[in-house]
Order: sequence, then C-alpha cells, then structure tokens
Amino acid sequence: MPENHQIILKNLKLFKQAPAPWKLQGEGIILVYKFSRKWLERNGDLPDHLKGKFKGGLGYLMLVNYNSSPVGPYKELLFLPGKFSLYDKQSITKIYVSTEVSTQNGRSNWGIPKQTLEISWEKIKGMEHIEVKDGDKIAFSCKVKSGGIPFPMSTSFLPIELHQLWDKVDFFTKPSGNGWGKLAKVKHLTMDPTYFPDLTSKKPLFAVKINPLNIEFPKAKYAL
Repeated sequence: MPENHQIILKNLKLFKQAPAPWKLQGEGIILVYKFSRKWLERNGDLPDHLKGKFKGGLGYLMLVNYNSSPVGPYKELLFLPGKFSLYDKQSITKIYVSTEVSTQNGRSNWGIPKQTLEISWEKIKGMEHIEVKDGDKIAFSCKVKSGGIPFPMSTSFLPIELHQLWDKVDFFTKPSGNGWGKLAKVKHLTMDPTYFPDLTSKKPLFAVKINPLNIEFPKAKYAL
C-alpha cells in the first residue's frame, strides 16, 4: 500500500473505516451527455491534472439514493464528464455526498474527491425532487419524472472504469452495477456554478431512473 495512502487512512480515525470492496443498494437517476472538449475546458471545472486531456466518450450526471452501504444510507450527486487521455479512463471530477463517513472512506478507498453537503430526496406526486444545499445556499436542484416499461440496466450498457488522483496517489477502479430502469425526463434543473458545472444549457442524450440499483466497488489498484 502506498505511503501516501497510509496517511489518508490516518484521517479516518474519527470515522468508521469501511475498506473495499463495497456493495451498495438503492435507486439512481442518470443523465447521459456528450460533451465537447471546448465546452468542458471552459465549463467543467476540471482539476489541473486533467486540463487539456479530455478525450471524449459519454458523460454522466448521476444522482443516487443509497439505502444500504457499508457506512449506512447516504445520498450522492456526481459529475463524470467522460474519458481523459492521461490513462484512457473516466474520472469523477465533482461529487457531493450527504454523510462525512462516506466522504472520508470514498477518498481513502478509491481517491474519489467527495465533499459533504446536505442532500434531500423527496417523491411528490410521482416526481423526484432532489436538492443539494450548503447551509442556506442551493447548490443543485432538479425534478425528474420517470415511467414506462422497465428494462434491465447494467454497466455493460453504461460502462465505468475510473482513474482518480488523490493525495499524489493514482487510484484505478472498475465498479459494476445492475438494476431495472425506466426512461426519465428532467422537468427542472438548476445549479450554482461555484459548486457544480453548469449543465443547464446542455440537453442530455437521454435520462433513466434505475430502481432497484445494485453497485459493487472493488478494491482499487494504486500507482505513484
């Protein structure tokens, strides 16, 4: 295990340590996009090590409501814009979760740059109402409606293979997931660009609600 990773683990002493692999269950919403390099460089709020290295592929905005995980229930909002030429893999560049124990373990297990904010997820008249807040500030808000005939979903259809750089350690992880999806429509979407890339001008290729959703995050591989 890299020395830097040992340092990360020391920061977990006040939280429940839950080493990988993780199995999680819940429900999720995925908005699928195709971003241009020009747009992403201007609007994607990329970390320095990924600037100028965007390769393309499908990008995802994902919202997940986990009712079961090794660190208990939590909610999640993340942005995964596509592949980068650094390792020809995808990277999560922005992610918020609703519990600090998820943040700390996500960083130490997979190098995922989680931050903790309040996330609410309500179902009102058949529509999902999701809001991410920093105190009184609304960082993200959306309303999504889904319906129709359910169909099987898996990471073989929307593959994810991650490279994350955290505390000078390269983490490589290939999560897997499956569930049942229904097509969804975004009825409302706003975000504060100081918190999250502003996607309000971008139309998703499609959106899907997955329930139930099962995800497994294996142990990461490391490189210095």
